[in-house]
Amino acid sequence: MPQPVLNILTLIQTPALAEACAQWLKGGRYQLVALDPTTDPLAQLEQRCEDVDGLLLEEGAVVESFFGTMHERGLELPAVLIGPVSGDVLFHGAEVRLPPDQLEQLSYSLDAAVSRFLRSHTPPSSSEAQAATPDGWKLSNRLNGRLGYLSVYYKRDPSRFLRNLEAEERTELLDSLRRSYRDLLISYFKDPATANQAIESFVNTAFFADLPITKMVEIHMNLIEEFWKQLMLKGQKNDFLQDYRLALLDVMAHLCEMYRRSIPADVPIVPSPMSETTSPSA
Repeated sequence: MPQPVLNILTLIQTPALAEACAQWLKGGRYQLVALDPTTDPLAQLEQRCEDVDGLLLEEGAVVESFFGTMHERGLELPAVLIGPVSGDVLFHGAEVRLPPDQLEQLSYSLDAAVSRFLRSHTPPSSSEAQAATPDGWKLSNRLNGRLGYLSVYYKRDPSRFLRNLEAEERTELLDSLRRSYRDLLISYFKDPATANQAIESFVNTAFFADLPITKMVEIHMNLIEEFWKQLMLKGQKNDFLQDYRLALLDVMAHLCEMYRRSIPADVPIVPSPMSETTSPSA
């Protein structure tokens, strides 16, 4: 059964970046719809709000007040912001940051943006949803209706698992993940907010690409070895590098949490054979 196509409104000023985004999403579940740069982006979004499922935005393409106005008008939606990982939150807590040199992860970042948006905007019960959801733009309800929460978060796309990619795509994705992890390590002890955002970015792709834990550890060890060699050549101490094991543990904890959340809450608990044999007879 083919995946539903989601319409992603894009506002990207750099032509090469716009072309690269279209290339990395070609043939997937996302349909890019470019905004007219000569027209008010907010007005265009309001006109298309019933057909828009997400936003892909180059950081700096809109004025800072754009996000606040969208929030005031109830126009929040899944968003991927292409720009440096800085720890800042421009739109809402469910936004996903992706550096422009890591576009190989774009489809996974959009998956993460949609799933995080649904998780943060879906009320716990249908009755509460009726009471809490205004009569205006009900994007989370519409996304749930079109996709089903399970199809986005619980049911990842196996065709984009790392092990199922073509060799060239697999190499490109691993190289991109390595750059993400390097950014994570560099900021880990310097800037906690930036590091946390970098961890989320890396873990999002790791989860949706079904990255093996062994490959994650390999990426970590290879980068630490690279740092060790650079410090040796400069005659600097390198014993502090062992402290970066904390970064790996942090990443693995975040990934475990994503897997925990991916287990449907209403899955029936089947009694073990042991409990059946030890239960008292009637």
